[in-house]
Amino acid sequence: MKIFRLTILDRYIIKKFLGTFVFSIALIISISVVFDINEKIDKFITNNASLQEIVFDYYLNFIPYYANLFSPLFVFIAVIFFTSKLASNSEIIAILSNGVSFKRLLKPYMIAAAVIAIASFIFGSFIIPPSNVKRINFENKYVKKKIVDYASKIQMQAAPGVIAYFGSYDNATKTGYSFSLDEFDNNQLVSRLTANKILYDSAFHWTIKDYQIRNFEGLEEKITSGDNIDTILHITPRDFLISTSDYQLLTTPELLSYVKSQKQRGVGNIQSFEIEYHRRFASIMSAFILTLIGASLSARKVKGGTGLNIGIGLALSMGYILFMTISSSFAVSGLVSPMIAAWIPNLLFSIIAMFLYTKAPN
Repeated sequence: MKIFRLTILDRYIIKKFLGTFVFSIALIISISVVFDINEKIDKFITNNASLQEIVFDYYLNFIPYYANLFSPLFVFIAVIFFTSKLASNSEIIAILSNGVSFKRLLKPYMIAAAVIAIASFIFGSFIIPPSNVKRINFENKYVKKKIVDYASKIQMQAAPGVIAYFGSYDNATKTGYSFSLDEFDNNQLVSRLTANKILYDSAFHWTIKDYQIRNFEGLEEKITSGDNIDTILHITPRDFLISTSDYQLLTTPELLSYVKSQKQRGVGNIQSFEIEYHRRFASIMSAFILTLIGASLSARKVKGGTGLNIGIGLALSMGYILFMTISSSFAVSGLVSPMIAAWIPNLLFSIIAMFLYTKAPN
């Protein structure tokens, strides 16, 4: 089909776009690695991290994670940089003066943006999350020295009509304290189990210590008690020992499944997981929006040269990051839904993109 046919000009622009994109990522990530090493070298040495762990467990997973995380912004910077250079060399003027409309000129830009967006989504959804396990485990062991292994005042649904409560839980000893399990039928309490301690074994197997069970049948109450009882609860410590970085470990299907199951159980503090889920899809569209902004902004030859366009592009990049941060904080606080928070930057910058598109040379 004609629409998929690429001209020499299309291939030239796609090559320039992807080449500049890869170069900008390599340059900025290289600088980031140098600064990260300088910041953390003392902790690596103090905590006896081996060279093999630093290279293969940390930086080999650090580089793809951050490269993919900021890929939409690298797209923006790449478009600004090479398009400004084309404009300063009067190549854009030559292309437009030969009857190629600016709309047609955007075709190779959007093809390259699609390649980057799809690759970024696949990496971010299925490849990078498993590699993040090693990176985060390394950080927890040698850098942050922080692992979530304690929680208090935990309430969640163990099964339909069954509510579990932990006064506290210590993952180091796999022990919960002040445990209760309430069973409801048609919103009526029919059974209540209370225990001093509950021990987690494996899978969904728990051992309840020093327990008392109260069964309610109308106005009658039957009480039984004992020292130990083994039971199956569809709860694991991972369900409530939630770290703010745990969403990085889940593929997109796992993320959706986790959010749904936690909502059904009534677990709170999962907004970051929902934001991450929607952000992965929003990043696909952001690549096209930022490409349109970059191309429209830098296609015109200006007196300030490429430096002025790059400066404006960096300012818009910072604005995009700022709105991402602000909207995410609004979602965490409950002011907006996670889906809206993830898409607000795209909606705002879509308006900017359309405005700049109307002002682009044609």
